Amino acid sequence: MIGTVVFPRYNQNGCAKFNDADTSLSSKPGSFPTFVLVDRGDCYFTLKAWNAQIGGAAAILVADDRVEPLITMDTPEEGNGATNDDYIEKITIPSALISKSLGDNIKSALKSGAMVNVNLDWREALPHPDERVEYELWTSSNDECGPKCESEINFLMGFKGAAQLLEQKGFTRFTPHYITWYCPEAFILSQQCKSQCINNGRYCAPDPEQDFSRGYDGKDVVIQNLRQACFFKVANESGKPWKWWDYVTDFAIRCPMRGKRYTAECSDQVAKSLGVDMNKIKDCIGDLHADVENPILKAEQDAQIGQGSRGDVTILPTLVINNRQYRGMLSKAAVLKALCASFQETTEPSICLTPDMETNECLANNGGCWKDKAANITACRDTFRGRVCECPIVQNVKFVGDGYTHCEASGPLRCAVNNGGCWQGSQNGRSYSACIDDHTKGCKCPPGFKGDGFHSCEDVDECKEKLACQCPECDCKNTWGSYECKCSNGLFYVRESDMCIGKYSASVSSGGFVWMLILILGIGGAGGYAFYKYRIQRYMDYEIRAIMAQYMPLDNQPENSNQVQHAV
Repeated sequence: MIGTVVFPRYNQNGCAKFNDADTSLSSKPGSFPTFVLVDRGDCYFTLKAWNAQIGGAAAILVADDRVEPLITMDTPEEGNGATNDDYIEKITIPSALISKSLGDNIKSALKSGAMVNVNLDWREALPHPDERVEYELWTSSNDECGPKCESEINFLMGFKGAAQLLEQKGFTRFTPHYITWYCPEAFILSQQCKSQCINNGRYCAPDPEQDFSRGYDGKDVVIQNLRQACFFKVANESGKPWKWWDYVTDFAIRCPMRGKRYTAECSDQVAKSLGVDMNKIKDCIGDLHADVENPILKAEQDAQIGQGSRGDVTILPTLVINNRQYRGMLSKAAVLKALCASFQETTEPSICLTPDMETNECLANNGGCWKDKAANITACRDTFRGRVCECPIVQNVKFVGDGYTHCEASGPLRCAVNNGGCWQGSQNGRSYSACIDDHTKGCKCPPGFKGDGFHSCEDVDECKEKLACQCPECDCKNTWGSYECKCSNGLFYVRESDMCIGKYSASVSSGGFVWMLILILGIGGAGGYAFYKYRIQRYMDYEIRAIMAQYMPLDNQPENSNQVQHAV
């Protein structure tokens, strides 16, 4: 981009709107665009750029007011009363901070009446020594800094796929860094230092909410930054440094401060899902309360100091490419172009020669998402930006859960898909399942088993636990999922009543058995009573006949014997 430089007679710091009567910033037909030169100081860089844009300038050059390594022009903090955040997102013209010496030379040339044309070429802004680009991102796990934090998280999520592909193919070497400060020795014992620092005031971070009475403290940010730095160290030692991108993006989604999940437990869950050695991470973190230096954080503080052409790192986020501070928009397209411009010519990877790219992150460790290996069902869904962990819909059966550690089939047809994720087993020709079709979710071990229904159901020994076959004549034998009960003396076992009965009774129900027994007893009683009456009647008849035979002749005695007796 080529333009003609104008240095205004008034409003030389650009903190007020430019008056066309004093300085015309609009380019004339047939001429180069106007680049306005202003001095640093008195207001925010963004306000200078906004005033230049509405004044008609095509670009703005800000001359430094001191001799120093150039810094990155940053946006104001959210909610700062000195600025109106509404215009920041509307700025479209390019801006550049130039050294004090270059600014003075341009002013001198303009004062002498010379025309100064400037060519702004971002393609050569970064060194490109060889076929591999080394770059680093200075960042923080703090997500409570308003639009700036949201913009950085969006960049991490959007750029993750490209960064991982470049790293895996050996085109780049990436290193994350974290800014920390130290507490002045005179204030180490103050409440502010204790709440914002670890290791006796050696490593500190500002309070996320700028309010010491609520929310998280600065030391919580330092500890999580240390966790992320240690995660990268362990992942890098295992040969998979690109896992850092998965970790920080998943942590931003699953463990936000606003959700009150910005904790060590949530951080460990994310790390475990990515298959990193947790013991090595804990060893790397060390003792946070000890009055000693932490090797990781000490190295981060040393790296903050400027080296060579790179100045001190004081602003978050800061991107450094080939040891040169990147000055541009933090977006996937812009950063990718900057990385591509940092390769030695003709050594660029193919991604730099194509408009877009796509990587299937679900192929590596299932993207850290839930997966049922037995049924080959996964919650990992590949997208252009990366991947999302979302419980799937399989054969019209919807799975529900967080997508990272748990997904469960739901609905009336759930048992048709991998048995609803429930336990099932077969043995000796018998099959059992813990999935119940008429239940929309959940698993329950069938009768004869005990367990959680998801991972296991164990056989219940009804005989040992005396749950069945306990009658005196019973002989119990446990089987898988049930039991067998036999009766002695030729009796039959009734499972419903857990008792042994006779053959005839065995063919009737337990209720019929009772009535049959009553009937038999009734018939027996009636028969006994009739027999008793018959015997008594016979006995009484015999006795009467014997008595009467003594006093009168009976029908079976002859008459002549009576006559003989009367003659005598």
